[in-house]
Amino acid sequence: MARDLLPSIGALVAFESAARHLSFSRAAAELHLTQGAISRQVRELETRLGLPLFERINQRVFLTDAGEAYRLEVARILAGLATATERTMASAGGAEVINLGVLPTFAARWLVPRLPLFLSDHPQVTVNFTVRNEPFSFNDVPLDAAIHFGEPTWPGAICEFLCIEEIYPVAAPGVRDRFGLGDLAAIARAPLLHQSSRPTAWADWLSAEGIATTGAYRGSRFDQFSMIAEAAVAGMGVALMPRFMIETELSSGQLVLLTKRPLDAGKAYWFVYPEARVRSRIVRSFGDWLKAEAAMPSATSASE
Repeated sequence: MARDLLPSIGALVAFESAARHLSFSRAAAELHLTQGAISRQVRELETRLGLPLFERINQRVFLTDAGEAYRLEVARILAGLATATERTMASAGGAEVINLGVLPTFAARWLVPRLPLFLSDHPQVTVNFTVRNEPFSFNDVPLDAAIHFGEPTWPGAICEFLCIEEIYPVAAPGVRDRFGLGDLAAIARAPLLHQSSRPTAWADWLSAEGIATTGAYRGSRFDQFSMIAEAAVAGMGVALMPRFMIETELSSGQLVLLTKRPLDAGKAYWFVYPEARVRSRIVRSFGDWLKAEAAMPSATSASE
């Protein structure tokens, strides 16, 4: 590494702030510096790089193409440095930290309620959550592991099986009674609630039950299962849900299963971690605990 090429952290922070705000005065206010100090830092950075990062037009500043490209890289590096610093500070006194990428509804409805069991046996551990709905490169994101739904394919990472997803049609009791949903064929005539990333789910379920799929794509769409659960409780229609996500609503009677026969979605949940972390004690301990919890009888139908 040519360390003599590296600009100071102060110059990078000043540039990133000015670039984000497109204003030296706002950057100065954010960093508790004078506008002159921001201008000087940016000017020194431009001199070191040998090219302009900003264009100054009619007392306003705009990023050049090179400035915009540099801003993206600097923002990523500063964010990574901040995360590394936080992680190091959190490990003071022998504490252990695991940074976990999670699916939001899986975390809220399945993982978090069980997490005190893990923490009671590992009081020195802190678990941090970051929402990640799609696979990512562990080389680019400072996470130790992730929960993945789909196929066990993740470049540069190890995928360990947690559970198969089984989904059930559910509705509020009033909706069940209003549409006569004791007869499964009547579901095709009821309002359907859809998960946006699974557009064929209802068609697949109806087909598996031998029910005509006409109208399988009509109805409201939602980005997250948690929103679908709320919509179903509110009486907006019939939802296809992994049972674990709605155990509370089922126990309270806000939602009812329309059949006890689940549909195997054909995909599973996986605990994923980079190959470089295979010897990490905390990653191994957390993964082993996750797999044991997912294998519990109460969790076999609780699969997202």
